Amino acid sequence: MANSKERKKIIRELLHITDEEFSDEELIRRLTMTEITEGSKKKDKPSVGQRAADAVARFAGSWAFIFSFIGVMVVWMVVNVVLASNAFDAYPFILLNLVLSCIAAIQAPLIMMSQNRQEAKDRERAESDYRINLKSELIIDDLHRKLEELLEIQRKLAKQVDELSSSRACDKGADDKSNLREKQSDKK
Repeated sequence: MANSKERKKIIRELLHITDEEFSDEELIRRLTMTEITEGSKKKDKPSVGQRAADAVARFAGSWAFIFSFIGVMVVWMVVNVVLASNAFDAYPFILLNLVLSCIAAIQAPLIMMSQNRQEAKDRERAESDYRINLKSELIIDDLHRKLEELLEIQRKLAKQVDELSSSRACDKGADDKSNLREKQSDKK
C-alpha cells in the first residue's frame, strides 16, 4: 500500500466506518470479520415489467426467434404471392414492413431495459470483486509486515546467539589458557 493514511481510509471505506479510531491490529481484525459481499446476497425481486423485458430479450436473442421470424415472413410472402389478386398484402409487402417496424420499435426498448439491468448487476459484481481484492491486498500487506517484523526479530536473536557463542568461546579459550599456565607453573 502507498501510505498509512491511504490504507486507513480504504479500510474505513471497506468497513463503512468514519468516526472511530482503531489500531492497525483492530482494523485488520474488523476487516477480516467484515463480509464484503453482503449486497450480493440480497435478492431484489424484479417487477412484472422487468421480468417481461428479460423474457423478451432472452427470446429475441435466440436462434428460435430468428428461425420462427424467418418462417413467419416466408409464410406471409408465399401466402400473399399465391393469393395474387386477393392478397391482403400484395407484392411490395407494405403491411409486412409496417409489422416488422412495429415489432422492432417495441422490442428495442425492452431489450435495452434488460441490458441496463444486466449492466447494473455487472457493475455491482465488479464493485464487489474490487472490494474483495482490496481486502485481500490489505490483509496480505499486513501479513507481509508481520512477517518482516518476525524476520527482523529472528535476525536480532541470531545475532545475539552468535555473540553469546563467540563470547563463550572466548571465555573457554581464556579458561583453557589459564589452565595451561597453571599446569605449567605447577610443573616448575
